[in-house]
Amino acid sequence: MKTTLLPRLVYGCLFSAALSSVALAQTPATAPCGGDLGAFLAGVKAEAATQGVPANIADQALEGAVIDPKVLARDRAQGVFRQTFLEFSQRTVSQGRLDIGRNKMKQYADAYARIQNEFGVAPGVVTAFWAMETDFGTFQGDFNTRNALVTMAHDCRRPQIFRPQLIALMEMVQHGDLNPQTNTGAWAGEIGQVQMLPKDIIEHGVDGDGDGHINVKASSPDAILTAAKFIQSMGFVAGQPWLQEVTLPENLPWEKSGLGNEIPASEWFKYGVTPRDGDTAFGNLKAALILPQGRKGPAFLTYPNFNVYLQWNQSFIYTTSAAYFATRLSGAPPYLKGNPEPGLDDTGMKALQTKLEALGHDIGKVDGILGSGTRVAVQTEQKRLGLPADGWPTQALLSALQ
Repeated sequence: MKTTLLPRLVYGCLFSAALSSVALAQTPATAPCGGDLGAFLAGVKAEAATQGVPANIADQALEGAVIDPKVLARDRAQGVFRQTFLEFSQRTVSQGRLDIGRNKMKQYADAYARIQNEFGVAPGVVTAFWAMETDFGTFQGDFNTRNALVTMAHDCRRPQIFRPQLIALMEMVQHGDLNPQTNTGAWAGEIGQVQMLPKDIIEHGVDGDGDGHINVKASSPDAILTAAKFIQSMGFVAGQPWLQEVTLPENLPWEKSGLGNEIPASEWFKYGVTPRDGDTAFGNLKAALILPQGRKGPAFLTYPNFNVYLQWNQSFIYTTSAAYFATRLSGAPPYLKGNPEPGLDDTGMKALQTKLEALGHDIGKVDGILGSGTRVAVQTEQKRLGLPADGWPTQALLSALQ
């Protein structure tokens, strides 16, 4: 999830509960959402004028704007990850993508030197997002950006998120950085090779190629530097790790694992958690032990920089895969797959969630998805039943609960 905006929408991630189901009361003066489109657009223009956008620019940006029903359909039909970490990461962090990413880092060496010197962001971090968001700019979305933002701002579910984006788009038009008639991107208004929203581009845009414009759609240097500046703004600390693969002893206090259970990395080392790269220099940093497929699968320590990934996208599987991708581009070897215990199929997951809900756990919807609420509930019940509390739902846990 972006710091002040919205969770990333690539690969069908859900909006957070805090931002969903929000409807603002309309007033004739501002027409914040819904109703007649002409009145709504007039309200947007009036608001834009108070923020210094010239009337002719607002007219130019919104001329011919329409509601796109395909955008609304995509918004209502957002899916979620049903793949395991091994399945998703093996597909997205392919050797071909790694090779392309390394070549891109050589091709744009000057831009990458700048992001390290000016923003303290490791090249692999930006490159992995570039790969996962648009396959290095190959597919950036085919929705008209202006219409997508008009549609999402007019819709009364989250106008407080998208109305400012529409005004930021006007600023991009004013700067000559976007053609509202032809610019395309993601269905939720994200633009360019790393898929950023207009407000983020206005606030963090960098002219990487020196042509006087910020074109994150066509210019790779612009996209690379703009993404890096944005990542820095989310709190990325230069010189610190974000994800570190580890090997595990047979026995650990498994209930201490999971996001949100950070302790100094040095304490994990004392428990016998061992970095594969042998680097224990960051033992003073807080770290969480994450086990995407339980204690018998891949294992990682996450450090404070991992929070940037959680702000970029709220999906645990996407986030962990993107962070792992960045470590590979930074020299790490392929992770050890291990031998995870078989998980539950859709029917089994729904049966488990139904049981967990009956036991009083807040797991959200019974949907067959292993979300954060279900992981926490699983871990709690594993501990209660004397099972290794690694948060990975198995048939053994379901049988024990039945």
